[in-house]
Amino acid sequence: MRFLFFLILLAGIAVGIVYPWAMTNFSGHEIGSYRVYEQGRFKPVTVTLSAGDAPVRVLVDLTARAERIVSQQRTVLTLTAAAGSRTVLASTLQFDHSDNPRQVSPQLPDKIFRDEAGVIATVSPGSYLFTVGPGDADDIPMRAVDLVLRSGAGEIDNRARPVGYGLMAVGLIGFLLSLRFGGSRPENPNSKPPPPRWGRGSST
Repeated sequence: MRFLFFLILLAGIAVGIVYPWAMTNFSGHEIGSYRVYEQGRFKPVTVTLSAGDAPVRVLVDLTARAERIVSQQRTVLTLTAAAGSRTVLASTLQFDHSDNPRQVSPQLPDKIFRDEAGVIATVSPGSYLFTVGPGDADDIPMRAVDLVLRSGAGEIDNRARPVGYGLMAVGLIGFLLSLRFGGSRPENPNSKPPPPRWGRGSST
């Protein structure tokens, strides 16, 4: 049973954590990375997209001198994407789930935190204006912010994370209970040879 629960735990990790992470970071191909904040200033970026780029996943990389982002449910950054006068995406970013940031350099304390702003499902050919601005979390030591666009990005099934977390809970609880109550099996009395019937050590 321990092995079964261990497999359930691994399946939960794969469905709830590995699958969403892989879809976010590796599905499709990168259109480009654009610096939208540097030296204390935000600047809008205009990117030309074609219909063949759809769907476009919009990611934001935040470089900060921190081990983790503690936003306390406050908004760190805001993002809007507009095509002409039409807003196609509006999002708030908190970065509070980025538990494994990338390191800029072994010699620098800065870390890169990634959050997803959303997906532009349908793309009309033309110029898109991406505007990133500050939120209400003003105590984040930001160094730089980059907008990352990925073309042909696959959609993450919304059921994946809840199902994965459920499997992880079942697998972990079951595995711990099997360790607690599994114990050692009672010894089989037939596993030992019978005592000698005569001579030294006999029962008579």
